[in-house]
Amino acid sequence: MKIAVFMGGTSLERDVSLVSGAAVVDALRVAGHEVVPIDPARGIMTLTDDELKAISEIEQKPPSSDELERYSNRTMLETINSPQMQEVDVVFLILHGTSGEDGTIQAALEMAGIPYTGSGVMASALAMNKILSKKIFLASDIPTPEYFVLESEQEISADEINSMIASGIGYPAIVKPVCQGSSVGLSLVKAKDDIVEAIAKGFKYDNRLLVEKYIPGREVTVGILGNQILPLAECVPESGFYDYEHKYTDGRTQYFCPANLSEKQEKLISELGLKAFKALDCAGFARIDFRLNDSGKVYCLEANTLPGMTSHSLVPKAAKAAGIDFPQLAEKICLIAIEDFKKRSSDIR
Repeated sequence: MKIAVFMGGTSLERDVSLVSGAAVVDALRVAGHEVVPIDPARGIMTLTDDELKAISEIEQKPPSSDELERYSNRTMLETINSPQMQEVDVVFLILHGTSGEDGTIQAALEMAGIPYTGSGVMASALAMNKILSKKIFLASDIPTPEYFVLESEQEISADEINSMIASGIGYPAIVKPVCQGSSVGLSLVKAKDDIVEAIAKGFKYDNRLLVEKYIPGREVTVGILGNQILPLAECVPESGFYDYEHKYTDGRTQYFCPANLSEKQEKLISELGLKAFKALDCAGFARIDFRLNDSGKVYCLEANTLPGMTSHSLVPKAAKAAGIDFPQLAEKICLIAIEDFKKRSSDIR
């Protein structure tokens, strides 16, 4: 196959995407395919081998707004509409975050008639929006932590927010942007004195924040490939809190795959993971994140429709535990995408 790998992009997860993309490019080449690595935020120009080799690690903080201002979504649209894109068999999307994972670029590729990996327009948009995905989880009898929403234009004081937390979900609480990934802008609020800083941090990245009940316990993820449930993985951050820094810094988190769970726990979380995947109408591959509390109750946090593919990433670890190496995984994702595209095209006709 001739495969264009879209990596980089314009979101706060640009650095993560570049590292994921470089790994995917290498894997697909090992699998024997012709691969065209493209950062659509820079245009149709192919990334050189030297540029790919220079992509080595993720910074401990997301890129600044000044850095991201150099890139444009208009350039991404021009890339998709370029004649060269009609020559590829499929686009491997590894554009994490806004404009890459939220249905935006999926819609542009759909209009251009170009097959792409991962979920479609609607599923991508729903999964990126933590409010809408939670509503779907609740409607589908998938347990999720209690929450409320704050909007930047609300005239509400820190005391009022603290009162809402204290009388509702209780402390500790999680504050996170509604439409960001990779734990960007996320804070763990342990007491009322922490709320002002957490709210200010969150509003730097979104005009709506999710204030969610913190579930003490274990962080367990379910990787889905097609309709196959991959072995479960557990993340154990050294501080007990799985934020951006712990996700992408060597040695800050331990990973166990398969996770050390009872047969009953494994079955329950696996079934809920596939149920969440289907409830959002996801496709291709995804990762569903859960918390398992000390009494054995499971809570679904969110779905990631374009999960990371770095050396730290959980879907490649889960696939490896299932006997699928990285080149095979990347190839399978492409083959599923092409088959799904053919089915959609046939349904339209």
